[in-house]
Amino acid sequence: ALKAGVLVSNVSNVAIWGNHSATQYPNVNHGTINGKPIREVISDDDWLNGAFITTVQKRGAAIIEARKLSSAMSAANAAKDHIHDWFMGTQPGEWVSMGVLSNGNSYGIGEDIVYSFPCTCEAGRWSIVQGLEVDEFSKEKMEITYNELAGEKKDAEEALKA
Repeated sequence: ALKAGVLVSNVSNVAIWGNHSATQYPNVNHGTINGKPIREVISDDDWLNGAFITTVQKRGAAIIEARKLSSAMSAANAAKDHIHDWFMGTQPGEWVSMGVLSNGNSYGIGEDIVYSFPCTCEAGRWSIVQGLEVDEFSKEKMEITYNELAGEKKDAEEALKA
């Protein structure tokens, strides 16, 4: 939004794939700014595939550094927005990113992992947006964050056995 000189509310359908960590993948390929494709509005693929991704991935740490405090308020605000969208629904043609169970997705992400996907919400139910085109660059980024989550799941399962 800042690079395009618009409000965040003018940006739609940017997907955040994967873990809530430095491996998360913000994908603008299906996103729009005021109804126009983001890659058309911001015609700088190097920035969109580089600095933009890194900035989003490090946002939590940047908040902590700037405030010299926990990013708990930012997380609380995100949780509020998440619950609002889940129960009040998403607008037709728009989606939000939600950490949900990966079962039944069309993106090759393994089952039984809580992973952030683009989702629509209606009547208190969420659904993963299926069938979005995913290029090779995106597949690689999505796999990196999936592998991190799968490793965390394995570590948790091993800790429970101990």
